Amino acid sequence: MRRASHAERERLHEAFLALCRIESPSGHERACADWVSAELRALGLAVEEDDAGPQAGSDAGNLLTRIPGEGPDSVMLGAHLDTVPLSAPIEPVLVDGGWENANEGILGADNKAAVATLISLARRLAAAPRPPAVGVELVFTVCEEVSLRGSKAFDVGRLRSGFGFVFDHATPIGEIVLAAPTHYRIVGELRGRAAHAGLRPEAGRSAVAAAAQAIAAMRLGRLDSETTANVGLIEGGTAINVVPERCRIEAEARSLDEGRAEQLATEMIDHLQDAANATECDLDVTVERMFKGYRTKPSAPQVLVAERALRACGYEPRHIVTGGASDANSFAAAGFPCTNLADGSERNHEPGERISVDALDSVFELAIALVEQSEAPEAELQ
Repeated sequence: MRRASHAERERLHEAFLALCRIESPSGHERACADWVSAELRALGLAVEEDDAGPQAGSDAGNLLTRIPGEGPDSVMLGAHLDTVPLSAPIEPVLVDGGWENANEGILGADNKAAVATLISLARRLAAAPRPPAVGVELVFTVCEEVSLRGSKAFDVGRLRSGFGFVFDHATPIGEIVLAAPTHYRIVGELRGRAAHAGLRPEAGRSAVAAAAQAIAAMRLGRLDSETTANVGLIEGGTAINVVPERCRIEAEARSLDEGRAEQLATEMIDHLQDAANATECDLDVTVERMFKGYRTKPSAPQVLVAERALRACGYEPRHIVTGGASDANSFAAAGFPCTNLADGSERNHEPGERISVDALDSVFELAIALVEQSEAPEAELQ
């Protein structure tokens, strides 16, 4: 494999810094999508934007561009354009060999590191004296951070590749995600009766007390090696001297076992209903499967390609499972084989988020190797 040159790595980091400075919280990816489109079109590549924006709740759609290869086969590489909400402006600074935000907020390495990698890969392939042996499809999605809305709305029938990869796991490079969870979101709306808390508390029925009783009965946290549950939001009441008439909670259940996730969601709903009955409150519940989990066989072709690519870059592959989701969940659920690979970033979604210079360079090298290793004869990938 011909390693990335010093100039290529410099341009990679320039692209990463430019992307981090573009604010693109979920639903507001327009500026980032325009920047990516302009970079790709400057390379002579056609960029297609789908109409997923309204469905996903974004001001932009998913982007797709293709780099033709010498043969009929191709490989898909994906990244998402959005970040979690910002608590501070992003100004990347280099600290102890890694990029961090100078302000108290996220850096945006999740997933701008992958976006910069794919742009840099496109530059490399476009400048090469001959096309790659296999074609490359680059997909940039919106609203990944809000239950994968963009990738769920993406039509995988547009893809010509046999399989693909995303770089969206904040762990050391070398890890290959073989399983990700099914996730249910539960929203409970409890309605009691308001009353003056000092004069007529007996006339009231506290929706907050009902919610508290339900939550206390739930099994939360890590329930086993594959299953977690959480109540993340609770709000209700109007004033300290009013028995709260309304309360709303939002909770989730996740498991690598799809049936276990469904069972746990049902159990949490049962606790809400029991508490509502005990406190004479009314209850409205909505439950939604936000994304479907997947399991990939270690012998799957894309896993074998990833292993070969990692070894070519000097890493020993490691198979893992995760409690988080990525666009790979959506693609797999739609029938398109896709594997999530670790990107070497650290503390994603946190103010201390960072990615080392070496890790960003290595993700770029890995993307190059994935394209080259996808050239392997089909028989070697069985």
